[in-house]
Amino acid sequence: MEQGLFFSFFVIFSGAAVLATFSLYTHQPIIIAYVALGLIAGPSGFQLVSDPQLLNEISHIGIVFLLFLLGLDMQPSSLIHVLKKASLVALISSAFFFALGYFAGIAFHFTTQESLIMGAAMMFSSTIIGIKLLPTTVLHHKHMGELMIGLLLLQDILAIIVLLVIGSAADPAGEHTHLALTALALPCLILASYITVKWVILPLLEKFDLFHEYIFLMAIGWCLGMAELAEFVGLSKEIGAFIAGITLATHPVAQFMTDKLKPIRDFFLVLFFFTLGANFKIHVLADIWLYALILSAIVIAIKPVTFKVLLSQQLEHSSLAWDVGFRLGQISEFSLLIVYLALSSNLIGEQAAHVIQATAVLTFVISTYIVIFNYPTPIAPSSKLRRD
Repeated sequence: MEQGLFFSFFVIFSGAAVLATFSLYTHQPIIIAYVALGLIAGPSGFQLVSDPQLLNEISHIGIVFLLFLLGLDMQPSSLIHVLKKASLVALISSAFFFALGYFAGIAFHFTTQESLIMGAAMMFSSTIIGIKLLPTTVLHHKHMGELMIGLLLLQDILAIIVLLVIGSAADPAGEHTHLALTALALPCLILASYITVKWVILPLLEKFDLFHEYIFLMAIGWCLGMAELAEFVGLSKEIGAFIAGITLATHPVAQFMTDKLKPIRDFFLVLFFFTLGANFKIHVLADIWLYALILSAIVIAIKPVTFKVLLSQQLEHSSLAWDVGFRLGQISEFSLLIVYLALSSNLIGEQAAHVIQATAVLTFVISTYIVIFNYPTPIAPSSKLRRD
């Protein structure tokens, strides 16, 4: 039976509260409770939430706000410095992970086209998992936080390029045009954002800074407006939101915006992890479980080692290199977008798509367990490792 949005929210947040309580008592990560609830209440379970696709669109806003807040907390000068160091690591690691995914697909007897898409899906690490499990003090004030943001941002840019290539595969004649326009759109968007902030946003905030509600509304409007503009010019909403945040980062009002928007971000991130579980089709596991396990094992075993080696060559401390490597030791939510777009363009079959989706869920879960039991996180079960 089809249920309304109010009932869906009741199931999600009431169910999440129950499972989160159980998770805390049993020292399990809360994120896993949200994914498990999606499996239980979604189409593959009791079908209490009949339209997870709608909720998926809503939860996408959580990722947008997450990137906006990251931008607010990062000074442009720090970003430029860390991007110089992270660019080589991001490019080499992405190429290596692409090759691993491609040859795994060939070994699983998928077509060359499906294997290429599987390789593309393996290239990136999860922004959501990586940032969600990073203590706020590390994220805002330490080199490791800046390094992870740099790596994830570069991966996001590469992911956008991959999505553009896949999206234009149905129209090969327009592929070069799309890529060229995107290459031009990014610097133009940054320039437009900088000019708007300097001559419009900041003067308004300084004039009405006593009205906290106005600042709150301006933050949401600016974030969502830049996200929509970025998508309009061929980029992603996430990139637009990040640019919106970082162009405001030098102003004192940025910290106020960060504090006020955190509850909204967390609200939508609960929806994101719920829909991740709800969109997974349990009945296909019989056909692809072995492939998903093998691919997940490859990702979990090799990604941390690869990042450790590459970061050590950049003269990073061994302990920091391992820490970053394990925090990025999964595939990305962009992998799910790649699968969705490839399926809609008939570039990949359902079996290969489900292998990637199952690998995403498994690596999200396994890497979360590895991090929370070994490194400082806001949701660590041990008080010694719990850092907010």
